[in-house]
Amino acid sequence: MEPFATVPEKPRKSGFKKFLSFALIIIIALGALGFWWKYYYVFGEGVKSGELNYVVKKGNIFKTYEGKLIQSGFRSKAAGSIQSYEFEFSVVNDSIANILMQNSGNYFDLHYKEFKGTIPWRGFSPFVVDEIIKMEKLNR
Repeated sequence: MEPFATVPEKPRKSGFKKFLSFALIIIIALGALGFWWKYYYVFGEGVKSGELNYVVKKGNIFKTYEGKLIQSGFRSKAAGSIQSYEFEFSVVNDSIANILMQNSGNYFDLHYKEFKGTIPWRGFSPFVVDEIIKMEKLNR
């Protein structure tokens, strides 16, 4: 009987396989970072004010809240035409969406976050309203 048994050596990875493994990890990490940057990084945020035109819940698979705010002032897209400023947005929070739906036609100051891209479960717009700053009833 031999006092020291020989343990078979593990086959070593070749240098090319190590490189491929490292490259694959880097590509996955860069892809995840790019996805986060495009769809979850807050590119900008601010406040828009105007009369709430509508808020609706719609979608084929993901039902999301979509709305439109009519801002004061006019702009011209084409020569000789006048059009009002419109701010189209999505709402993720159900309670905020319900308040907006119940008060359509009133004047709102809405805080929003702007993303570089849209994802189906967040809505159709890159602008996502996350807070109602002020609401005023319009006298008509």
